[in-house]
Amino acid sequence: MVQLDDLDRAILRLLKEDARLTISEIAERLNRPESTVHFRIKKLQERGIIDRYTIVLGEALRPKAVALVYIQVETPIIEDFLEKYINHIMKTLSILPNVLAVARSTKDSLVALVGEENEEKLNKFIDETIRVLPTLKRVEVIPLTELVNGGDVIGFLVRV
Repeated sequence: MVQLDDLDRAILRLLKEDARLTISEIAERLNRPESTVHFRIKKLQERGIIDRYTIVLGEALRPKAVALVYIQVETPIIEDFLEKYINHIMKTLSILPNVLAVARSTKDSLVALVGEENEEKLNKFIDETIRVLPTLKRVEVIPLTELVNGGDVIGFLVRV
């Protein structure tokens, strides 16, 4: 576990809020010398705590309907094919623009975070793209109606 002091956390909070802030602006907000802030940011980058600066897309590009889709596949007769099939499904889903994230869940299942501009299009996408994949044992859709924490993740994951 990486140890951060209060100043490191304060710098990270400000950069998470707005990665465009200059060192001068951060120093002013934290009432610290610019040289201290510059040194701390450089150290955070060297330690791999700050990997890169990016943007979170705004409301206009974010999907308005989002769901977690749990997908469980049938275990093939030759069990060695299970790993290859799961990887195939993950790669197939990961190239689709509506799929925001894909993750392995258990030996025979995975989870996808999917989004669309409305609920009807989301359900159509799931029905016509995911449910039709061969040899699925179970597909469970969990609509996400309100994100209390982590809503920016959607803006980060959306492809343009």
